[in-house]
Amino acid sequence: MSEPSKPGLADSLHGLLDTGLHTVQTRIELLTVELQEEKLRLTSLLFNTLLSAVLLGFSLVFVAVFLTVLFWEEHRLLALGLASALFICGGLLTATNAAREIRRGSRLFAATLAEIARDREAIRRRE
Repeated sequence: MSEPSKPGLADSLHGLLDTGLHTVQTRIELLTVELQEEKLRLTSLLFNTLLSAVLLGFSLVFVAVFLTVLFWEEHRLLALGLASALFICGGLLTATNAAREIRRGSRLFAATLAEIARDREAIRRRE
């Protein structure tokens, strides 16, 4: 009777390499999915932001024109001044929000980095 063969060093290295490559492939696939999701999120954000800005801009101009015409006889300068102040305040507010959003940054690759950290922790526990 022959004894069951024990895996050799070459077989162990082959298995380790296969596992490592599979892990790298999985992480690259996750990275690709995250890039696609971020691209879709940014496209949607840009489209909605631009459309919102255009529509709100038109509505503000029409409200300002309406109020100016409404108060044309008595208070046209007050109506124009208030509309201008409103536009300036709105512009400053949106600029502040945009600056805050830029400083906050993106969480791009957060899931990939978390998975790599879990992989490293699992390797450390095995040692």
